[in-house]
Amino acid sequence: MMAFQMVSILFIALPVVLSSPPSVSDLAAGRTNQSSIRFLVVGDWGGLPNAPFVTPVEWATAREMGQTAEQLGADFVLALGDNFYYRGVRGVDDPRFQETFENVYTAKSLNIPWYVIAGNHDHAGNVHAQILYSKMSQRWNFPYYYYDLNFVIPHTTTTLQVLMLDTVLLCGNSDDFHDEKPSAPMSSVLANRQLLWLQEHLHRSTADFLLVAGHYPVWSVSKHGPTDCLVRKLRPLLVKYKATAYLCGHDHNLQYFKESGVGYVVSGAGNFIDPDMRHRNSVPRDSLKFFTGKSSTLGGFAHMEVTDKKLTVTFIQARGSSLYRTILPKRSL
Repeated sequence: MMAFQMVSILFIALPVVLSSPPSVSDLAAGRTNQSSIRFLVVGDWGGLPNAPFVTPVEWATAREMGQTAEQLGADFVLALGDNFYYRGVRGVDDPRFQETFENVYTAKSLNIPWYVIAGNHDHAGNVHAQILYSKMSQRWNFPYYYYDLNFVIPHTTTTLQVLMLDTVLLCGNSDDFHDEKPSAPMSSVLANRQLLWLQEHLHRSTADFLLVAGHYPVWSVSKHGPTDCLVRKLRPLLVKYKATAYLCGHDHNLQYFKESGVGYVVSGAGNFIDPDMRHRNSVPRDSLKFFTGKSSTLGGFAHMEVTDKKLTVTFIQARGSSLYRTILPKRSL
């Protein structure tokens, strides 16, 4: 019997052929006494387009992800975009799936579901091929551009909901090489369709812990700074519907903000590490609680644990130690 259950993965049709939703599996197999859900959050992990196809930061971060998953436990991974630098993949048989993903995250403890969304670099290639790859990999789960994950904490009635977004479809693509910010979505129809989907799911959510995940940040003090589109369209919804936290990547470092009751996790240090803090004055005063972009960390990620009472967020550097920890309470509905 499953220790906890994924209740649903929901999506709305776009004019493309969709892959099947991820199969339900016993995510807590082997840990029959488990009374929490544990997972890793990593963004911007997507290697290089040429040999050796990985960076030293990706290698180090992948190794520490494996060790953390073994020692602290991990039931799944949230992979938050820029999965393949610099122009995504060409097709479902692109060797990058092996070179940058399968051959790098080889620890047994990482042979768990990976729930994937696309970043701006992925949208420079074939995102639909990444969706189709779900049929070819036992752990790669990318059912649609945006989708809904629901879990029950083992041995409790406490629930966790994760809304996975495509912020590129929502806000537009960006040219990192010219530090360009997303200015407008490619299709306002598709952007509005996703926004309505998000509003409906936030409005209906009764989850004890509600996470929203995308690629672009709402708040960031680093190179890209806050994403104006998300500050206008997403932030008010997170506050109104009392989301627990928003998770993202895009800037290549680790950051944590607390603002208007919502936690903001930036975990974009999976492949590169960047100390840039040029937008430190572009975020709400006193909202930044933690930042690191030191090259000496060798990269990093976030580990999260949800119990029936709290969500614990721990930022971990690839050198193998925790850097910052914070606790978020259940939603008050």
